[in-house]
Amino acid sequence: MADIDKLTKRFITQSVIITAVLWIIGFVVTQFVPAADSQLALLVSAVFSLVFAVADGLLWRFAAKKGAEALTTFYTAVSGFRLLLALATMFVYYLSVGSDSMLVFFLVFMVFYFVHLAHHTLFFSRVSNRS
Repeated sequence: MADIDKLTKRFITQSVIITAVLWIIGFVVTQFVPAADSQLALLVSAVFSLVFAVADGLLWRFAAKKGAEALTTFYTAVSGFRLLLALATMFVYYLSVGSDSMLVFFLVFMVFYFVHLAHHTLFFSRVSNRS
């Protein structure tokens, strides 16, 4: 159980660091290439990534403590829910801001989305291979 708690803490810490690095890179890029609503796109993408990563880590801890047979269902459910939540986030952003700044938001959001997707995949594949 302590190992599961350590892994959860490591996953969440790595996710926070990844989000911070992506946000800093995005902030620096927007200083040189100003785009409409790029700061808002960075903020929404970072908040989405942080909230989902923390929820992902805590739900993984819950599933891992239930047993290994619950993890396969967990991985499938998280992937589907992440996609649906990302689509909902993009839709709400579109409704609130309009189509003018959607390209910038989409590009920024997809960078955060795919980097965190890769982190999730690599982290939990290593964890699953060890056990």
